[in-house]
Amino acid sequence: MRVEIDDNSGFCFGVVRAIGEAERALLTGEVFSLGDIVHNRIEVQRLEQLGLRTVSHEDLPTLKGCRLLVRAHGEPPSTFERARALGIEVIDATCPVVAKLQERVVKAHAAMREVGGQVVILGKRGHAEVVGLTGQVLEPTIIVEQAEDLEQIDFSRPIFFLSQTTQSVELFEHLREEMLSRLVSPEMLTAHDTICRQVSSREKHLEEFARKHDVVIFVCGRKSSNGKVLAEVCRKANPRTYNIEEEQELQAEWFEGAESVGICGATSTPKWLMQQIAEAIQN
Repeated sequence: MRVEIDDNSGFCFGVVRAIGEAERALLTGEVFSLGDIVHNRIEVQRLEQLGLRTVSHEDLPTLKGCRLLVRAHGEPPSTFERARALGIEVIDATCPVVAKLQERVVKAHAAMREVGGQVVILGKRGHAEVVGLTGQVLEPTIIVEQAEDLEQIDFSRPIFFLSQTTQSVELFEHLREEMLSRLVSPEMLTAHDTICRQVSSREKHLEEFARKHDVVIFVCGRKSSNGKVLAEVCRKANPRTYNIEEEQELQAEWFEGAESVGICGATSTPKWLMQQIAEAIQN
């Protein structure tokens, strides 16, 4: 049985940058990460062995004099202000693509304020990146995850539509078309596709990768929003796609009659973990 690891899978630029920042800082002592540095439990455990400690916002008052890493997902300005007030040194590892989107959210709200409009973001409620985006301004931002959520929008007012960086391009376009169909005039909608192209370009590639193998093993953390999207892309292309977090979840019956197995993963999946799973399958 042939086993192939997808060359294009694995950490995106933003995650590589954040983990690099953490590893450099850990060379000189303990570092605290505000939330999981990456949505992959196995990689988080590896970094914890190097001295990284995961904390929540509630823990901030206890971290005076410590070093706090803001992960690639970013944070609202209030987090940085609170850290400064508490005497915490911040290592800002916000992904540049996310940081640019945060600026766009501020500008979008400014534009909609002038015309009595609203800002809508395609994203997962409660996701760290989305919390950071909505926290850029005091005004409320409408979050939509699917077509049913469009009921929250007032279609008599202008709309500025943006997206979380790791969402599906196909879903963004579908919702944009749906909004246009409900508005009196197309001029009332401003839509900026802010999905990271390093992420979105993987969708078409993964479709092709999944089709050329008998079985696909998609590796990602349970909390990975991007992982859920890309695993579904693989499943549509190949029904024999199985989503796992670690090698212990592999089941022998998945590979019955298979001549080739493809292993791929999310932007939060480390290459070393995919290699480990490939070795487990071959053994």
